[in-house]
Amino acid sequence: MSPSSPAVRPGVTPDGAAPDTGALPTVSPAPADDPRGLALGFTAYFVWGLLPLYMAVLAPAGTLEIVVVRIGFALIFCLLLLTVMRRLRELGTALATPGRWGTTGLAAGIIAVNWLLYAVSVTTGNVLQASLGYFMNPLVNVLLGVLFLGERLRRGQWVAVGIAVAAVVVMSAAMGQVPWIALGLATSFGLYGFVKKRFPSPVHAVTAMTAETVVLIPVFVVGSVLLAQAGLLTTVTEGPGHFWLMAGLGVLTAVPLILFSAAARSLTLTTLGMLQYTAPILQFLVAVTVLGEQMPAARWAGFGLIWLSLAVFTLDQLNASRLQRRAVRAGQGAHA
Repeated sequence: MSPSSPAVRPGVTPDGAAPDTGALPTVSPAPADDPRGLALGFTAYFVWGLLPLYMAVLAPAGTLEIVVVRIGFALIFCLLLLTVMRRLRELGTALATPGRWGTTGLAAGIIAVNWLLYAVSVTTGNVLQASLGYFMNPLVNVLLGVLFLGERLRRGQWVAVGIAVAAVVVMSAAMGQVPWIALGLATSFGLYGFVKKRFPSPVHAVTAMTAETVVLIPVFVVGSVLLAQAGLLTTVTEGPGHFWLMAGLGVLTAVPLILFSAAARSLTLTTLGMLQYTAPILQFLVAVTVLGEQMPAARWAGFGLIWLSLAVFTLDQLNASRLQRRAVRAGQGAHA
């Protein structure tokens, strides 16, 4: 699903290292989008969008095993990548910097919670909640800016947030409970991006991600032991096919990050902000058309309100960006 400016806005990815796609430019307008960057960015979000479908075929693996194995194989794959990239020394430097331990540990803990909730959404048949959570993420990012950075919302942003609150109320009434998976995913993803942006890492995105998975090694070890003792470690009991499917989680954790990091260097912030909706749209389609999750009228109403909220939010962002560019051009003309 990374982070640059203190405020976290649309476009934060699951690795937490993307540029701030909602921040308004303070210099001259960004260059036109590079088609190659567009393809890379779309591919990254496409993979994230289809991840629930991949996780669904990992049965009989349970929620805890999916998270534990994801940590282990993500670490292995990232270490291999760093070896190929000749950045292992950079990882050593990052881990040996005491001033980064707190930030790395906090980011690792938050993303572990996010991975857990994501796995829960798949194993309990609630992928629609995952989709809802990631649709809500841009709005959560704005609220984090208000709560922690003292930012003030524009009128359009207040309207968007108000509609989103109404959507949560409607969804809660329809489900008979608060959509805690969706809210948890949106909040954890937003907090992860906030931490990564507020305390940016000086190292490469893959190095930073590897450092975070290193911090999670105790979770991997303890979880693996508990699963093995309970006879629930299906990764090593269900044959080679299942083993390699589980190993693929490591690849699917790291590869989209690399693709997105490359795309972010050649796309405008507006384009990145639009691309981010690819993932929850695909999650929604997978949940309804492939996994067979039900969409009664009340759920359609809830999602409809979220989509309306995002439309208002996006139009407000585009308008604010347009006014900012106009002000920049006017300032340049005045000094010409």
